[in-house]
Amino acid sequence: MATHLAFVSPAKGQPFELQTRPTPKPGPGELLIAVKSVALNPADAIMRDQGLFISTYPTVIGFDMSGLVLEIGENVPTGATDDDSGSSFRPGITRVAAYSACAWKSCDPDYGAFQELCLVPWQHAVPILDDEMSWNRAATLPVAIATPLSAWDMMGIPRLGEAIASAPDSTGSADSGTDIVGEKRKNDMGRREALLIWGASSSVGTMGVQTARLLREDPSSSFAAVYATAGNANKSYVRSLGADRVFDYKDPHVVDAIVSAAQKDGLVIRYCFLATGQLTPCQAVLKAFLDDYQEGERMMKAKIGSAPRVPVDAEVVDGVETIFVMPSMVEVERLEQFRYWIGTWLGGNLAKGTIRPSPELSVEGKGLGAINDGLDKLLQGMSCTKLVIEVAE
Repeated sequence: MATHLAFVSPAKGQPFELQTRPTPKPGPGELLIAVKSVALNPADAIMRDQGLFISTYPTVIGFDMSGLVLEIGENVPTGATDDDSGSSFRPGITRVAAYSACAWKSCDPDYGAFQELCLVPWQHAVPILDDEMSWNRAATLPVAIATPLSAWDMMGIPRLGEAIASAPDSTGSADSGTDIVGEKRKNDMGRREALLIWGASSSVGTMGVQTARLLREDPSSSFAAVYATAGNANKSYVRSLGADRVFDYKDPHVVDAIVSAAQKDGLVIRYCFLATGQLTPCQAVLKAFLDDYQEGERMMKAKIGSAPRVPVDAEVVDGVETIFVMPSMVEVERLEQFRYWIGTWLGGNLAKGTIRPSPELSVEGKGLGAINDGLDKLLQGMSCTKLVIEVAE
């Protein structure tokens, strides 16, 4: 029996342990991936320490990975026939970035990323065609991309996968006093919304800004601007990703600053992606614009897509709906979502060069044994940095 090494979660609240596991065979629609790098996410630490999503131990978790396709199951597109379209996978050749399916497979250990060999539905993976992109860079992409795209879907923002982004040209800031959006809107008076990204220097926040920039640049979009919050040290970086205005989330008057800027720009804010941070200020911003909707919009709620789990005691604000961002638990629906987010959207925009891996990565060690220390560091608080573990060369 073939075996491989895995970093196993033995019990709730216990550190991972290095163990040998039997290597599975891919079933229909599945890839067997030789994992090269994994990127760490807050959810990994929560699952390790609190048992989130885990019903049975021992298991293997982990979401973000890159690696080489070793084997494929039936019904996996290979590009060998005219019926194959979109992503295709060839054993021993195709390099991929992938989002593990462990949370949707009852934490079956065969599907967790923290091991040398992992099963992945092909819809959760995207071929990396850029030979210059490292395994480490590729591993940072899947969760960071899928989370804001999921938020746009859940908030009812139309998919604009064919949008063509131009390079961001904004250099103003929230405290500059410069109307950096006004000139853009003179030629497009039909656009009257700003899309707000709260916690924009986090991993999913940086990709929230990039995906929002593509929405803003689409000719049919209602968005005229991307607003974001970040610490002062990261404002310039967030602007370089495409934010038109960046506000200091530590400013005690940040809500008033955002509202005032939007009013100056002649915009309303109906949608917010909460990448990380507190829900209350997001609610306060959206509440400020409820009376500014046009007549046909008054029955619509403002919406917050929250990447963090929504607290059970969160305040309910009339006219503002908060939605926990999570892919569908229905398998057919989930696979179609991931096929679009990872295969179509991510694959297409990587090919066009309209997005780039973000934020900056930090390699925290080599080998599976470095994951525990990496998660402990993540829990201490990270800003504008994605932690990566090199599993294999």
